[in-house]
Amino acid sequence: MKPLSRFFSSLRNSLSALPLFVLAAIAPMAYAGTPAADLKETKPPEPRFKIYGWVEGGFTGNFASPQDNQNFGRLFDDRSNEPLLNQFVVTAERLLDPKAAGFDWGFKVQGLFGSDARFIHSLGVFDNTMHTSLYQPDLVEAYLNLHFPVITAAGIDLKLGKAVTLEGAETIDPRTNVFYSHSYIFNFGIPFNYTGGLATIHANKYLDLMAGITRGVNTSIDDNNSSVAFHGGVGLNFGEGKFVVLASTHDGPETPHDNSHWRYLNDITATWKITDKFTSITDLNYIYDELAKADGFGAAQYLTYAITDWLIAGIRAEVWRDDQGFYVTQFADPHDPMRALQGEPTIDPRTVGGGRTTYGEVTAGFTIKPNVPKPLEGLMIRPELRYDRSLNDTHPFNDSQDRSMVTAGLDVILVW
Repeated sequence: MKPLSRFFSSLRNSLSALPLFVLAAIAPMAYAGTPAADLKETKPPEPRFKIYGWVEGGFTGNFASPQDNQNFGRLFDDRSNEPLLNQFVVTAERLLDPKAAGFDWGFKVQGLFGSDARFIHSLGVFDNTMHTSLYQPDLVEAYLNLHFPVITAAGIDLKLGKAVTLEGAETIDPRTNVFYSHSYIFNFGIPFNYTGGLATIHANKYLDLMAGITRGVNTSIDDNNSSVAFHGGVGLNFGEGKFVVLASTHDGPETPHDNSHWRYLNDITATWKITDKFTSITDLNYIYDELAKADGFGAAQYLTYAITDWLIAGIRAEVWRDDQGFYVTQFADPHDPMRALQGEPTIDPRTVGGGRTTYGEVTAGFTIKPNVPKPLEGLMIRPELRYDRSLNDTHPFNDSQDRSMVTAGLDVILVW
């Protein structure tokens, strides 16, 4: 019962910390409403089986031009003044029928090649493939979805396999994010993926309950210890999707070769579609590692506004505290993220932490969806300007010399 009591204690501590955070926020992409004339047209239903994908490339200009070529505190946009092929993705998916009255099934298999793969590997799946290269393959998701019409009117869904985490306002999939760069919460406060089983009980139209067993944070075939972990949460849905809250957690031993000390990763995301054009989300995060006695906590606030049907403005403000300097790191060698996860020493002297630091960042930018013909109709262009700063006078940025960092980023996504 000790691990269970630790879990509820961690969740209670996280919830008690909520008044410390300023609620506000963002949703992944607010799009302009559909013109009334178009509502008269009857669109054919979307096919349940699809093969689709996207290509994403980006560039982050660092005005300080650090000698180590690193934008500290970043992962997917970590290289300064260097173009990146972030993702080339192919996905095969069969969706569950949302109106299924009986048993139903679906699946998803998603492969990725690009510079982002360095950070999202799970142990045992492509984690040692092309590990000396900046560009690597990864199996992002591979799961079976089952729907059972039992217990409640809406039934239960069971997801088995490798999937992305429930936690956080941002995702590995760039199409659902507001910006090219990611928050500290996404980079260091939540898992990227899990491998195991997750059950979702659709209690009613307002409430979903989720619970499952995983092999651990970013862990699949191999494990850095021999313990499983818990992943689950509570989802609330009001106003037919206009206000949605997801409280989620992932808890279990995560330290290499240590089965007794737990790590707790907790996140609450609240999405409010204020109008058809204006959307806000608040992302609250609290994590704790028992062995290191290290807290990490903070909040990210996003706002998006659809100026036209092809131009969306967004802003993000975030504060995140790494209380013991345990979490926030720059990984200079392509394989250093996996070395750290496996419990091996990193080899590049440019792979460093930022110390006991409270990080603040403000990002502003646009999502541009040009009206272009096929096959470029899924084109997205996202310029951004970002300011990072240590709020307690440490100097983690630009060769560990500066208290602040200014970057200008741009990525291009072509969806097919």
